Amino acid sequence: MSTTAPHGAAAADATPHGAAPLRPAPHTAAPAEAVAHLTPGHWDTAVRLLIRKALAEFSHERLLTPEPLPGDRYRVTSDDGTVEYRFAARRMRLDHWHVDAASITRHRVGGTGTDEAHGTDKAHGTAEVQGTAEVHGNDAARATGETHGPELPLDGLAFFTELRTTLGIADDILPVYLEEIGSTLSGTAYKLGKPAVSAAELAAAGFQAIETGMTEGHPCFVANNGRLGFGIDDYHAHAPETGAPVRLLWLAAHRDHTTFTCSADTDYDTLLRAELGDALLGRFTATLTGLGLDPGDYLLIPVHPWQWWNKLSVTFAAEIAQRRLVCLGPGDDDHLAQQSIRTFFNTSDPAKHYVKTALSVLNMGFMRGLSAAYMEATPAINDWLAGLVARDPVLRRTGLTVIRERAAIGYRHRGYEAATDQHSPYRKMLAALWRESPVPGLRPGQRLATMAALLHTDRDGRSLTAALIERSGLTAEDWLRRYLDAYLTPLLHSFYAHDLAYMPHGENVILVLEDDAVARVVFKDIAEEIVVMNDGAELPPEVERVRAEVPEDMKLLSILTDVFDCFLRHLAAVLAAEEVIDEDAFWRTVAGTVTAYQESVPELADRFARYDIFAGEFALSCLNRLQLRNNRQMVDLQDPSGALQLVGTLENPIAAYAPAAAAPGATAPAPAAAPEADGTSGVDGTSGGAAAADGVRAPAPSPAPSRN
Repeated sequence: MSTTAPHGAAAADATPHGAAPLRPAPHTAAPAEAVAHLTPGHWDTAVRLLIRKALAEFSHERLLTPEPLPGDRYRVTSDDGTVEYRFAARRMRLDHWHVDAASITRHRVGGTGTDEAHGTDKAHGTAEVQGTAEVHGNDAARATGETHGPELPLDGLAFFTELRTTLGIADDILPVYLEEIGSTLSGTAYKLGKPAVSAAELAAAGFQAIETGMTEGHPCFVANNGRLGFGIDDYHAHAPETGAPVRLLWLAAHRDHTTFTCSADTDYDTLLRAELGDALLGRFTATLTGLGLDPGDYLLIPVHPWQWWNKLSVTFAAEIAQRRLVCLGPGDDDHLAQQSIRTFFNTSDPAKHYVKTALSVLNMGFMRGLSAAYMEATPAINDWLAGLVARDPVLRRTGLTVIRERAAIGYRHRGYEAATDQHSPYRKMLAALWRESPVPGLRPGQRLATMAALLHTDRDGRSLTAALIERSGLTAEDWLRRYLDAYLTPLLHSFYAHDLAYMPHGENVILVLEDDAVARVVFKDIAEEIVVMNDGAELPPEVERVRAEVPEDMKLLSILTDVFDCFLRHLAAVLAAEEVIDEDAFWRTVAGTVTAYQESVPELADRFARYDIFAGEFALSCLNRLQLRNNRQMVDLQDPSGALQLVGTLENPIAAYAPAAAAPGATAPAPAAAPEADGTSGVDGTSGGAAAADGVRAPAPSPAPSRN
């Protein structure tokens, strides 16, 4: 619904030019100090960590086929056969490669060495190597009797150019991908330059300290912190890991071009007064009246500061000149950018809404815009899902909460709409939404943490999950069982009872901790990242866009891929590395959660047989292959079904624990593609998912990056 903007607030001084924000103050640091984190030690460590991830995930996706060597060691050879990489690794369930970062070496093959060979210290790095054993590559090689050519230093860009043909990177894609790799490495170097925080310390920290303390990003994507468009000053000001406070800018947008929609339990005036307060609204009103404009003709839109300075002030110059847009200046509240970059948490008042903004920055395969057209149905979809969860007794028992996107607003630039199709980034430059905060829903003794934190390890290789388990006093199996009941059970029931799938990767899920164990979970980023896979389901007209046509025998990939392969695979490896719980016990506990759920709802037995989650194997869907094929638009929005990158199958890690009545020899076929939906282009890296760009689900139910 649309309503008038607030009237009658106390006047505030207004400038003749509409109180446009002052130009950003010069950084107090000299230009060289802005890159102080880019030291040889930090860079060498960042490169080693990134190559470890590339070897692991590219091998998992079967882009690389490492040649086995004695002693659990492997070799990968460059396209031209002149360079090879050697490393130690342990292969785990779901074909997960646990690579020892300290063991990685790079060698010239068939030569006498070059001036690139700078010695062992350079090749191995002198800074800390996160989560690795005290092993050096040459030591391990000598122990197994390996021989090889002169050692070369690891090079984070050369790795990809040396393997460009093997990785299938086209000539026009490679430079952009290398830029994303360079940005990802720079971000890691920055994190390495911060004071070390142990996993135990972070496990005891608050919600936003944990959020800004994440270091890895998306667990599957190698180039997961590209953020192309950010300069180094933007990085320091807006990257979540810097923890810099941000005040959002506010624009007045003429109603003739602007649409505001909201949930049934609020309205425009109520929302804006609660979020901004009468004093700030009064100043904004005075700015408009000072320009001879009627405040009732305008609606207020929050804007990312980067978007104003780098896009709107130039690309929307005509709208500003003709007073269809008026810059009112910054708000009063401080916010922190979340892992997704363009979503902000209010640190001045944590009970206030998150604000999600459009950001025309390229990250993990998409420009991260928001579409005005796509925003219109967002509150209705959230209300529908919240009602479904509230009515379902199984979901209520698990404590599942969805934090609704209660209001959305978007500005439609008619010139760009006339010139472009619905998927163009030019249609996605000015929109925003307000999402509920989970803070008001906490009971005494409860606290919050991003689920991405469960994969976090500190510089000594200690995991935050292990620290939580130790603090809880529970056994690892009991702790894991509570977590899975809170997280996996609602996903299972949503699928089997409602044909409903979420995008439940680490950044999209918030854990509610009580006595350091998971009491319940909160799902977010709802409207863009849910799908109803049932042609016959009754949906309100405004919710219809979440429906996807997925073949019956392919639906279960929404759990087997998105949950098992893209999150639990990594969690199992983290806990096994610390000997907290071995792989068998981990997956047996997962299977036990599935079995307990199925036994609790015998009326769904036919569905369990129809979609056998204990099937012997399932299709391997590859995220990096998508990005390597086209890192500027990872999914063709005109043909999303053509985007799937499927390579063989994975053995199902819970098949061995199937109940006696199940038939574990079945195979879950490849996932199908969901149809596209109208909307926007898809942040930052955390963490597999199903939606790749605002308004378009990635080939469902295959995962894609978080875009919240």
